Amino acid sequence: MNPFDAKAVTWDQDPLKVERALSVGQAIADAIPLAGQRILEYGCGTGLLGFALQAQAAHVTMADTSEGMLEILRQKIEMAGAVNLSAVRLDLLADPLPAGPFGVICSLMTLHHIPDTNGILRAFHRVLAPGGWVALSDLDAEDGSFHGPEVVDVHLGFDRIRLGRQLAEAGFRAIQFTTPYRIQRKSEGPIQQFPLFLAVAQKG
Repeated sequence: MNPFDAKAVTWDQDPLKVERALSVGQAIADAIPLAGQRILEYGCGTGLLGFALQAQAAHVTMADTSEGMLEILRQKIEMAGAVNLSAVRLDLLADPLPAGPFGVICSLMTLHHIPDTNGILRAFHRVLAPGGWVALSDLDAEDGSFHGPEVVDVHLGFDRIRLGRQLAEAGFRAIQFTTPYRIQRKSEGPIQQFPLFLAVAQKG
């Protein structure tokens, strides 16, 4: 079972997750021309980011490997009557590439769960149309406090300079970073802030 399957039913009940997706979605809309674009949201979960981009896009394909998340997402699409949204199970590093090309590929808090960063960036590049965009939002480099000691199979965020180099090596250009959101968490001691970056880059 995918560990995210069990989290799917209550995922959207966290108002901070909704706020985060809306903030990142607005930052993407400010950085990329979305009108008429075919968008792939990779690692979509329940589709909070895809729904935030829906009104401006021609179509948003939302992809994930968690059947639990996709089940909730399909229910949301049906309830909304959203004809320009679709949900698919997809692992870009293992499955055949989806029918494309896409003008934009976006993700939110997905990249740190993918062991092969270079591989997924190359896969994004292959799926994009010429001149297409990636918009990737995730954690800045941190000390492991975000997930805690019980979670060990994730990247501890990303160094922006290194990720920028990896994007360039994968064939992207016009690479820019902004900070669209900060996650605040409190366990013991003071409130911790975890900045999220948004990396926007264009297929070279």
